[in-house]
Amino acid sequence: MNTPTTTLKIDFVSDVSCPWCAIGLAGLERALERVAPAITAELHFQPFELNPQMAPEGEDVGEHLTKKYGSTAAQQAQIRETIRELGAAAGFTFNPDGRGRIWNTFNAHRLLCWAEAEGVPGQQLALKRALMEAHHGRAESPADPEVLLACVQHAGLDVDRAQQVLGGDEFAADVREREQFFTRAGISSVPAVIVNERHLISGGQPAEVFEQALRQIAAQG
Repeated sequence: MNTPTTTLKIDFVSDVSCPWCAIGLAGLERALERVAPAITAELHFQPFELNPQMAPEGEDVGEHLTKKYGSTAAQQAQIRETIRELGAAAGFTFNPDGRGRIWNTFNAHRLLCWAEAEGVPGQQLALKRALMEAHHGRAESPADPEVLLACVQHAGLDVDRAQQVLGGDEFAADVREREQFFTRAGISSVPAVIVNERHLISGGQPAEVFEQALRQIAAQG
């Protein structure tokens, strides 16, 4: 007798520049592996910009964090090590030297919106993974068109079509509309994982936390 499958809709609200989002995605993916095949997910990546006003040239990450949070270089180094350890535990490898700079991520979000619109299962996830690995794993700029197109290619998407998207303003309105929707819904920090449009799991949680939450939500029917 076949076991019935429960499919959950998951909106993963995040920014490419957020290291905790990389940890959270790795943890969520591990949790989904553990609950399969009884529980499956329709995973949608939703945009959130931590620094929407960031200039094209970006900003040194140390200077940025000091201005934004008042943290010292020593504190930042400790946090970076904590993030590296949590990433390793979740299965994500961070660049040991950090990200280097903070960049504008709007075009990365436009491409993620386009990837979802293409409608091929798994390709938006593949692009999200590629973008995070480029930025957090190799300290590459998610504002650099060449980096973005390399990620598109890695994800198996149409590079020429992506180049057209980047050359115009397609999906710009979609990104802004989604950002406003989730801001109005009360999302002010990321990652925010919203299951079936009503259950919120906040933060870069480990797989065990996601697994428990997904099982409880699925059991509610």
